[in-house]
Amino acid sequence: MERFLELYTPVYKDLYRLAYSYLGNPQDAEDAVGDTVLKAYEHFDSLRNKEAFRAWIFRILVNQCKSCLRQRGKRTTCELLEEPFYTPEPGDRTMALELLSDLSEEERQIVALAVFGGFKGEEIGRILNRKHSTVRSRYRRALKKLEQSIRWEVRHEK
Repeated sequence: MERFLELYTPVYKDLYRLAYSYLGNPQDAEDAVGDTVLKAYEHFDSLRNKEAFRAWIFRILVNQCKSCLRQRGKRTTCELLEEPFYTPEPGDRTMALELLSDLSEEERQIVALAVFGGFKGEEIGRILNRKHSTVRSRYRRALKKLEQSIRWEVRHEK
């Protein structure tokens, strides 16, 4: 239990951020994180390489969020959480939601893992069971889409 808590403590906020970005609802995010922690704790002894804990628990969370979305029977938009270095204004938050909703589900997953989870491309690839090159190209494509959308918003805001 002590080792589990030692590994879990530094990631719990990132787990919630990722779940919230997937599900767009604080209660669903809390439930997904709670279920994830329970599953991770139950199977912690089967994790051979404890150094891989972060990627392992995020993979469990991603699967839990996907399951939650399937149960809802509909796609949800992502919500951008406040980052410690940036507090969006209400209008910025709404714009971020709209921009992220234009991305495919996989693109949102990749962006969320990179931004909220702080994962690198290879780690995201392991979490999503994708090749690193696929993750890298989809991440770049998602960022280009976001950039184009932001430029369009700025031009049409005036």
